[in-house]
Amino acid sequence: MTVLDDRTEMADSDDDTSALDALFEQLSVPEGFKAEIVEGAVFMVPQRSTHWLIIRRIVRALDERFGMDALVFSDVRIDFPGHRNGFCPDVAKLRDGAEQDETGHWLHQDIEFVAEVLSKGTAANDYGPKKTAYAIAEVPVYLLVDPYVGKCHVHTQPKDAEYVTETTVAFGGNVDLPIADLTLTLITADFPRD
Repeated sequence: MTVLDDRTEMADSDDDTSALDALFEQLSVPEGFKAEIVEGAVFMVPQRSTHWLIIRRIVRALDERFGMDALVFSDVRIDFPGHRNGFCPDVAKLRDGAEQDETGHWLHQDIEFVAEVLSKGTAANDYGPKKTAYAIAEVPVYLLVDPYVGKCHVHTQPKDAEYVTETTVAFGGNVDLPIADLTLTLITADFPRD
């Protein structure tokens, strides 16, 4: 069965979660690649070292600010509003006390912060449909890190399917992230560039 056949079957399904579950189970993702589904389309991108080094710095900053018991994930599937959106955010922090649903998935309603590190092959998703889905889901803080231009974009105040506020900080500056009534200052001086 091809990915196109899977997408056609998914479009006919009334249950997005089970359709996404079925498609993820059928995917054969090569080692070193990440797969996610955006608006019903499957995207696979190779994990680059630059990408991982930035993710690691973000996760470490979250651990230092919120503790090792905080619910912080990387590349864990979370379903978002919209047509067949099974995203695997580069970094997601969930609220204290968040629990998985009966199918074993985390809920987008529990996300306090999400970060995506841009890849050339999926940049349009991060700036477009994923940003919109995060705003519709009312994710309070969306950090988009672009190692190609050396900038971080912080999106806050989701309203009516978009973010009201965007702050851009060049690599080397400090990024203030308002997460869960606290401020996390992310130091970007050592963020690598592609």
